[in-house]
Amino acid sequence: MVACGLKSIRRSFRRATVIANAAASIPETAVCTQARVLPEQFCLLQGKELIKVYGKGEGAVKAFCSNCGSSLFGGDWPDGPQVSIRMGAFDDDPGIRPQFHTFVDDRAPWDTITDDLPQYPERRTQK
Repeated sequence: MVACGLKSIRRSFRRATVIANAAASIPETAVCTQARVLPEQFCLLQGKELIKVYGKGEGAVKAFCSNCGSSLFGGDWPDGPQVSIRMGAFDDDPGIRPQFHTFVDDRAPWDTITDDLPQYPERRTQK
């Protein structure tokens, strides 16, 4: 189960997570860690009316709870081929860990990567 800080928005997903990564997608920002699932693996249980989306039509969106400000979703929410869930919103262990870092050239100067995961200067492209 995943929820916003006030539990106003609740959703569930099946553990067959597609991928997880850590990214700094805006120059000199901190990392946003996210997991992705297929739409058929995701169910919004309550609070749809409380989700506010910013940046629609401008690339990846940012979706927040309008009650508490929790960052919930990104990517192409709600219409993309995958649902990008902010990992900070998980109530429980999602069963997946970040597998790579993206946009590493844009991370904040104080953000040091301390693991051995693959790093990509921009978006990861699959071969």
